[in-house]
Amino acid sequence: MEANSPFIYALVGLVVGFLIGLACYRLLSRGERHRASLKQTLLEREHQIAELKKAMGGHFGNVRDCLDGIRRQADELERQMQSDAGQWQLGHRPTPAQDDAPKAAASRTTPAASDAPAMPRDYADGKGGTLSEDFGLKNNAASKSDVAQPPRY
Repeated sequence: MEANSPFIYALVGLVVGFLIGLACYRLLSRGERHRASLKQTLLEREHQIAELKKAMGGHFGNVRDCLDGIRRQADELERQMQSDAGQWQLGHRPTPAQDDAPKAAASRTTPAASDAPAMPRDYADGKGGTLSEDFGLKNNAASKSDVAQPPRY
Protein backbone atom coordinates (compact mmCIF):
# COMPACT_ATOMS: atom_id res chain seq x y z
CA MET A 1 0.00 0.00 0.00
CA GLU A 2 1.07 3.42 -0.72
CA ALA A 3 1.41 6.05 1.91
CA ASN A 4 -0.53 8.51 -0.19
CA SER A 5 -3.40 6.28 -1.02
CA PRO A 6 -6.90 7.80 -1.12
CA PHE A 7 -8.14 5.14 1.32
CA ILE A 8 -5.79 6.36 4.02
CA TYR A 9 -6.89 9.96 3.42
CA ALA A 10 -10.51 8.89 3.67
CA LEU A 11 -9.89 6.87 6.84
CA VAL A 12 -7.99 9.72 8.50
CA GLY A 13 -10.75 12.14 7.40
CA LEU A 14 -13.41 9.90 8.95
CA VAL A 15 -11.51 9.65 12.25
CA VAL A 16 -10.88 13.41 12.35
CA GLY A 17 -14.54 14.09 11.44
CA PHE A 18 -15.70 11.68 14.13
CA LEU A 19 -13.51 13.43 16.72
CA ILE A 20 -14.70 16.89 15.64
CA GLY A 21 -18.33 15.71 15.73
CA LEU A 22 -17.81 14.17 19.17
CA ALA A 23 -16.29 17.43 20.48
CA CYS A 24 -19.14 19.52 19.01
CA TYR A 25 -21.72 17.16 20.45
CA ARG A 26 -20.13 17.44 23.89
CA LEU A 27 -19.99 21.22 23.72
CA LEU A 28 -23.42 21.79 22.21
CA SER A 29 -25.31 19.11 24.11
CA ARG A 30 -24.70 20.72 27.50
CA GLY A 31 -27.39 23.30 26.72
CA GLU A 32 -29.75 20.55 25.59
CA ARG A 33 -29.10 18.51 28.72
CA HIS A 34 -29.59 21.58 30.87
CA ARG A 35 -32.85 22.34 29.05
CA ALA A 36 -34.01 18.75 29.51
CA SER A 37 -33.15 18.84 33.23
CA LEU A 38 -35.03 22.13 33.61
CA LYS A 39 -38.02 20.65 31.84
CA GLN A 40 -37.92 17.64 34.16
CA THR A 41 -37.67 19.92 37.20
CA LEU A 42 -40.62 21.95 35.92
CA LEU A 43 -42.74 18.84 35.50
CA GLU A 44 -41.84 17.68 39.02
CA ARG A 45 -42.77 21.08 40.48
CA GLU A 46 -46.08 21.11 38.59
CA HIS A 47 -46.81 17.67 40.01
CA GLN A 48 -45.99 18.90 43.53
CA ILE A 49 -48.25 21.94 43.06
CA ALA A 50 -51.10 19.71 41.89
CA GLU A 51 -50.65 17.53 44.99
CA LEU A 52 -50.59 20.61 47.25
CA LYS A 53 -53.78 21.94 45.64
CA LYS A 54 -55.46 18.62 46.19
CA ALA A 55 -54.29 18.51 49.82
CA MET A 56 -55.41 22.12 50.43
CA GLY A 57 -58.83 21.32 49.00
CA GLY A 58 -59.13 18.46 51.45
CA HIS A 59 -57.89 20.67 54.28
CA PHE A 60 -60.46 23.38 53.50
CA GLY A 61 -63.16 20.73 53.35
CA ASN A 62 -62.16 19.49 56.82
CA VAL A 63 -62.15 23.04 58.18
CA ARG A 64 -65.60 23.67 56.71
CA ASP A 65 -66.90 20.45 58.29
CA CYS A 66 -65.43 21.46 61.67
CA LEU A 67 -67.03 24.91 61.44
CA ASP A 68 -70.39 23.35 60.59
CA GLY A 69 -70.06 21.09 63.64
CA ILE A 70 -69.20 24.06 65.85
CA ARG A 71 -72.23 25.98 64.52
CA ARG A 72 -74.50 23.03 65.23
CA GLN A 73 -73.10 22.70 68.75
CA ALA A 74 -73.53 26.45 69.35
CA ASP A 75 -77.15 26.28 68.15
CA GLU A 76 -77.77 23.28 70.39
CA LEU A 77 -76.24 25.09 73.39
CA GLU A 78 -78.35 28.16 72.67
CA ARG A 79 -81.53 26.06 72.54
CA GLN A 80 -80.53 24.35 75.77
CA MET A 81 -79.86 27.70 77.46
CA GLN A 82 -83.24 29.02 76.34
CA SER A 83 -85.02 25.96 77.66
CA ASP A 84 -83.11 26.23 80.96
CA ALA A 85 -83.95 29.93 81.19
CA GLY A 86 -87.60 29.07 80.59
CA GLN A 87 -87.43 26.41 83.27
CA TRP A 88 -85.96 28.85 85.78
CA GLN A 89 -88.20 31.67 84.48
CA LEU A 90 -85.24 33.94 83.76
CA GLY A 91 -85.37 36.76 81.27
CA HIS A 92 -82.85 36.65 78.49
CA ARG A 93 -81.44 39.16 76.11
CA PRO A 94 -82.63 38.49 72.52
CA THR A 95 -80.08 37.44 69.94
CA PRO A 96 -79.76 39.33 66.64
CA ALA A 97 -81.83 36.64 64.94
CA GLN A 98 -84.60 37.19 67.48
CA ASP A 99 -84.49 40.98 67.02
CA ASP A 100 -86.23 40.55 63.67
CA ALA A 101 -89.16 38.82 65.37
CA PRO A 102 -92.17 40.89 66.48
CA LYS A 103 -91.66 42.78 69.74
CA ALA A 104 -94.62 41.26 71.58
CA ALA A 105 -92.50 40.38 74.59
CA ALA A 106 -91.18 43.96 74.86
CA SER A 107 -94.51 45.23 76.21
CA ARG A 108 -94.14 43.05 79.32
CA THR A 109 -92.15 44.42 82.23
CA THR A 110 -90.22 42.17 84.52
CA PRO A 111 -90.90 42.44 88.25
CA ALA A 112 -87.19 42.91 88.96
CA ALA A 113 -87.06 46.13 86.87
CA SER A 114 -89.90 47.81 88.81
CA ASP A 115 -88.42 46.93 92.22
CA ALA A 116 -85.03 48.52 91.59
CA PRO A 117 -83.58 50.14 94.75
CA ALA A 118 -83.01 53.88 94.83
CA MET A 119 -79.57 55.23 94.17
CA PRO A 120 -77.62 55.91 97.40
CA ARG A 121 -77.32 59.53 98.46
CA ASP A 122 -73.54 59.58 98.54
CA TYR A 123 -73.26 58.36 94.93
CA ALA A 124 -72.22 60.95 92.35
CA ASP A 125 -75.69 61.44 90.92
CA GLY A 126 -75.36 65.21 90.65
CA LYS A 127 -77.76 65.96 93.52
CA GLY A 128 -75.23 67.05 96.09
CA GLY A 129 -74.04 63.71 97.46
CA THR A 130 -70.63 63.35 99.10
CA LEU A 131 -69.14 62.04 95.87
CA SER A 132 -70.69 64.66 93.64
CA GLU A 133 -68.36 66.94 91.76
CA ASP A 134 -69.34 70.08 93.61
CA PHE A 135 -69.36 68.67 97.16
CA GLY A 136 -67.78 71.14 99.56
CA LEU A 137 -67.31 73.81 96.88
CA LYS A 138 -70.60 75.65 97.34
CA ASN A 139 -70.38 79.02 98.98
CA ASN A 140 -73.00 79.09 101.69
CA ALA A 141 -73.22 82.83 102.37
CA ALA A 142 -76.02 82.44 104.88
CA SER A 143 -74.09 80.13 107.15
CA LYS A 144 -70.94 82.25 106.98
CA SER A 145 -72.69 85.49 107.88
CA ASP A 146 -73.79 84.06 111.21
CA VAL A 147 -70.22 83.33 112.33
CA ALA A 148 -68.09 86.40 112.84
CA GLN A 149 -64.75 86.38 111.16
CA PRO A 150 -61.77 87.20 113.33
CA PRO A 151 -59.83 90.26 112.24
CA ARG A 152 -56.87 89.72 110.02
CA TYR A 153 -53.60 91.46 110.75
